[in-house]
Amino acid sequence: MKPEATTGCAWPGTDPLYLTYHDTEWGVPEYDDRALFEKLILDGFQAGLSWITILRKRENFREAFDNFDPERIARYTPARVEKLLKNEGIIRHRGKIEATIGNARAYADIMDRDGFSNFIWSFVDGKPLQNRWKNMREVPAETEMSKKLSKALKAEGFRFCGPTIVYAFAQAVGMVNDHMIGCTRHKECAELARSKKR
Repeated sequence: MKPEATTGCAWPGTDPLYLTYHDTEWGVPEYDDRALFEKLILDGFQAGLSWITILRKRENFREAFDNFDPERIARYTPARVEKLLKNEGIIRHRGKIEATIGNARAYADIMDRDGFSNFIWSFVDGKPLQNRWKNMREVPAETEMSKKLSKALKAEGFRFCGPTIVYAFAQAVGMVNDHMIGCTRHKECAELARSKKR
């Protein structure tokens, strides 16, 4: 494991892919509708698995799911589901694949009404929450915010979006800054949050 004293965040360990993800993506405020959809779907696929498993397959997922274009995914047929179930480069879970299609249709409804990014970010009033954790034991698995967002997504027709999945999503897309206070990325992501224009 990479020493916590070095980065403040011990969870990436020493895996170069994981370290790059931690150092360049995780916790960076993301406002792009499609990118948010992609991350939420991938976090749903993570359920029961580790994030590094998904990260290693992310490019395969992007290729298999038309770069997570919700409009295209919403039109997937049962034949396309069967094709995806034979794709060894992704997680071949029928429930998650079918949920992705349903989620793309729910996404379209939200986009037409509010815009997906606006909908998602409204749960933190459009501004990243800045936490100040000293060690990983302090970080919650879910919060009141993630419970509310999870409930709202489910009401819109989303699946595989429980409060724990939603909190992992919120951490990843910078809705919350959960880098350890001793991690250099904590300050960097906080500065990004201040400078990022909606």
